[in-house]
Amino acid sequence: MLTEKFTFDPKEGIDNPAMVIADCTESMWIPRPRLCVLKREEGETYGFNLRVEKDCHGHVIRNVVQGGIAARSGLRDGDRLLEVNNCYVDDVPHPEVARKIKLSGQQLCMLVLDGEEYEQAVAVGQDLRLLSGTLDEEPCKPPRLCHINKEPGSGLGISFTALEGEKGRFSVNLVKGGAAEKAGVRKGDHLVWMNGAMVSHLTHSALSRMMKKCGNSITILVVDSESEKIYMQRKMPILPAMAVPHKLPFRARKLHLIAGPEGYGFLLRLEQTPSGNTYHVLREVDSGSPAERAGVQDGEILLEVNGESVDSLRHDEIVERVRLSGKQVFITTITQTGLGFYNQLGLSPLLFCDGEVAENKTDKIDVQLSPKENNDLSGSRLCTVEKDPLGFGFRLDSFPQRPGTFISEVGSGGSGQRAGLVVGDVVLEVNGKNVEEKHLAEVITLVKNGGSCLSLLVMDQTSYEKKKEKEKPTSNVTESEEDDDFEISFL
Repeated sequence: MLTEKFTFDPKEGIDNPAMVIADCTESMWIPRPRLCVLKREEGETYGFNLRVEKDCHGHVIRNVVQGGIAARSGLRDGDRLLEVNNCYVDDVPHPEVARKIKLSGQQLCMLVLDGEEYEQAVAVGQDLRLLSGTLDEEPCKPPRLCHINKEPGSGLGISFTALEGEKGRFSVNLVKGGAAEKAGVRKGDHLVWMNGAMVSHLTHSALSRMMKKCGNSITILVVDSESEKIYMQRKMPILPAMAVPHKLPFRARKLHLIAGPEGYGFLLRLEQTPSGNTYHVLREVDSGSPAERAGVQDGEILLEVNGESVDSLRHDEIVERVRLSGKQVFITTITQTGLGFYNQLGLSPLLFCDGEVAENKTDKIDVQLSPKENNDLSGSRLCTVEKDPLGFGFRLDSFPQRPGTFISEVGSGGSGQRAGLVVGDVVLEVNGKNVEEKHLAEVITLVKNGGSCLSLLVMDQTSYEKKKEKEKPTSNVTESEEDDDFEISFL
């Protein structure tokens, strides 16, 4: 009787036709996020709501319109949002996530996870960043939005070569030390977008004609070739909303105004531009007024009040929001020429803001309105602190004999100061989690685990003490009101 000889080669594994290996699917369960790319035309909406719901983790997708843009992209009711335009947002406060979506323009890239899979992943303590790819060993670098002005003699200092056999893909050629290199374009970059138009459908001759019509400047979106490969492998579009800006000639500005005895010292008027569009314009800035000290310039266009876009607001609604803001207000403005620049590119000017605040000499402040349930926090500020090589640039300390944490030190010129933190500020929330009743060690742990970007809701100590005196043990906000507070509609 002959028997088949069994051999084992460690390089090849088990080679035994008689052996059957059963699958063990339960122990190998891995959540599978989905990439949804939404494209809309001017005037269209994406067709879904984004919510934060009581007793429900994450940013929840709701009310997906049947047959709408979101539904056609694969978005489903109950999905949880992990990324917006390649930026991890699961631990980002809800208003900031909604803002990212609004500013994305006519194309939006969302990484989502089925609701049941999300809850299961949270229950077992799975790191959702691993699912999103934000913890890749070699994460792709963001694209760069570069504005290039012609220079005498060398011109724009850039030309493009079509990649052989790949329609609509171009590599850049640079003049060393030329205008393009100074504007942030690098050797080996690939061109993605020029003056508001994607180049993926262009031939080299069409691109050359486009270059000749550009005049004395162009604005281009470029990405290094290795990162482009990663975007393509993930089937992820490369969008201006993902970009790091370089040498843009105009920026929206975030300004902090503190009212004086006579108010803020400016007028707000609804005016029509030569193009026929109407905007809310800042006029008659009084000399020496809080508005002038904050850097307000006559003729600037108002874009935001306390982090809320004024696009859909009537004049009286804007005035009411400023009035309800109390003794201080944060506004975002841009010059009329600057707004025209972004309109020509098809981009929102709010994508790239200078956060310089002349009143207190900080460089960057990112403030959003708190939800209605935090109306007793009228003096609170939401500051976004990005980690730099020297850290976050602030120190924490605790109150004696009771919970609570405050900013004890802010490094001069550091990230904390640029974000608007001030010594003595009481920390109310870290990345959306309330820490008023937590001890110092717990808050430090949240900060350390918060990644490279922190959202801190803070309040000056005087306002905080007054708040604590007025605070009642029960809330007068009903469950339904709380749900309505956090619903952001895009229908």
